[in-house]
Amino acid sequence: MADQLTNEIIAMIKKRAASEGGNIAPASGGEITAATGLTSLGIDSLGLADVLWDLEQAYGIKIEMNTSEAWSDLQNVGDMVEAVRGLLAKGA
Repeated sequence: MADQLTNEIIAMIKKRAASEGGNIAPASGGEITAATGLTSLGIDSLGLADVLWDLEQAYGIKIEMNTSEAWSDLQNVGDMVEAVRGLLAKGA
């Protein structure tokens, strides 16, 4: 079962997709979960940058990574949740 932070981040991903006219959903169908791969959602490097910006604004954090590092570190929604959780714990 997803916790509140996971649910909030999934909602932000869905909202970003809707605002860009995309229809983000897992390639296999079904709901977005922590295990859902970012590439299976159709999130490209620009989309990832937009989602990271949304997270920074929502949580008052600074995510220090360029896009290539982000792609290697953030493979699924759960990775994104844990990265944000870590920054919140540090008070970044």
